[in-house]
Amino acid sequence: MLRVALVGAGKMGLSHLSILGAHPNVEVVGVCDTSLIVMGALKKYTKFPCYKKFTKMLDQEKPDAVFVAVPTKLHYEMIKELLDRKIHVFAEKPFCLNPEQGSELARLAEEHNLVNQVGYHNKFIGTFKEVKRIIESGALGEIYHFTGEAYGPVVTKKKDSTWRSNPADGGGCLMDYASHVIDLLNHLISPVASAEGTLLKSIYSQHVDDAVYSLLKLESGETGVLSVNWSDDTYRKMSTSVSITGTEGKIISDASELKVFVKKEGALDGYTKGWNVKYVTQLTDQVDFYLRGEEYSAQIDYFVNAALKKGPNDINTFKSAARTDNAIALIKNNSKTKA
Repeated sequence: MLRVALVGAGKMGLSHLSILGAHPNVEVVGVCDTSLIVMGALKKYTKFPCYKKFTKMLDQEKPDAVFVAVPTKLHYEMIKELLDRKIHVFAEKPFCLNPEQGSELARLAEEHNLVNQVGYHNKFIGTFKEVKRIIESGALGEIYHFTGEAYGPVVTKKKDSTWRSNPADGGGCLMDYASHVIDLLNHLISPVASAEGTLLKSIYSQHVDDAVYSLLKLESGETGVLSVNWSDDTYRKMSTSVSITGTEGKIISDASELKVFVKKEGALDGYTKGWNVKYVTQLTDQVDFYLRGEEYSAQIDYFVNAALKKGPNDINTFKSAARTDNAIALIKNNSKTKA
């Protein structure tokens, strides 16, 4: 059994806690949050030990691993404390407020040989996993263009009273929403090397961006477009998609449906010449506990197995998350030069 504690019992923290509490190889040994209402409910309705102070929980419970689901501005200090104590860490995204902090934490995790993971769950979605497989097969030929998009109704009226409205807390569409798409592009094709023509638009927010538009160039040379808007209420919930075009084919994929165009018969196993359509239900492995989507349980299963030395630790590592932080910094800096 892996002894796991959680710090930060907000939306994502409680989601993780639900999955961890039902996991056959996990014992939840502590939950930490500053909210009296949340802690009161957990004390009344669960058997989880509850704490207001982070270090007290660590001292008393001595967990093997900790899930960090607090605002991004708190990540660096908390995660550094955990790594110094030789504790495995799963952190929510975005990883850190700047790439220098992320790179330092990645180095410390590697030095201490600790399992480390950041919650970019798209890599555990069946359609995007298949996109990665197809790209690596070479069936698309030479990739020459891509688009990465995400739209949803997160901020749809003027409101500046949450962490999302404060850039110092890690708020803003670029940090909170676009980071998912950037991390996915980094993973599927190649890390972002530069950004041009960036527009960070405020629609309802006063102090942060609500939409991000940028022309990206990857380290491997491909160029494409990033388009993200969290103030688009024509969508019921967040919708993330990628389109990747090569000399021998094309992929259009979101979290539900994968469309693949193949120019030559026999070029890709399981696909015929022309357009092919597959659905996430055909491409997703089942999980023991379903909450919001298989990907949330799958990423936790992956982390737990790695911490128990039953599997690898090479997806969503601190190192890859720091590369995403670096891409965010490149896009943000390009926007400033264009202002």
